[in-house]
Amino acid sequence: MELELAILDWIQLHLRCGFLDWLMPFVSGLSNHGEVWILFAALLLLIRRAYGLSAAGALALDLIACNMILKPLIGRIRPFAFRPELPLLVSPPGDASFPSGHTAAAFAVVFALKTAGSSLWRPALVLAAVTAFSRLYLYVHWPTDVLGGILLGAAVGWAGAKLAGEFLKKRETG
Repeated sequence: MELELAILDWIQLHLRCGFLDWLMPFVSGLSNHGEVWILFAALLLLIRRAYGLSAAGALALDLIACNMILKPLIGRIRPFAFRPELPLLVSPPGDASFPSGHTAAAFAVVFALKTAGSSLWRPALVLAAVTAFSRLYLYVHWPTDVLGGILLGAAVGWAGAKLAGEFLKKRETG
């Protein structure tokens, strides 16, 4: 935990600036309840059904795994609880810290698109990476929460794309 606090404190000491103090809450806010990723999946359902189903399936699996199972089961305390003197740039989240739900949802879509064969995974990765960093910058997640979110997102993204592919195959043949 000391190493993780040192990383978060380094970010606060060396990277905090007015521009990032504006940008990081904005980027993080895009995913407060997965909004940007849900909207993206919905748009993809209209344009490229296979990609939209992959992303939607990944997000559904992420919701179950992250928010309904892992966060309540692990119950990790957020880092800002260890630095109450640090002014937060966002409202303090009320749920557990591990894994980062913002990061998991973002990377779920990235890996779903990559697995489904869409080139849209590249721009999605940029937003996912900035979202993941924003959670550290905002002092609401530990680095291992973000890493856990990336790994969970990879797993459910892959699974969501595979399930969507099987579903579409069965619809075509059945």
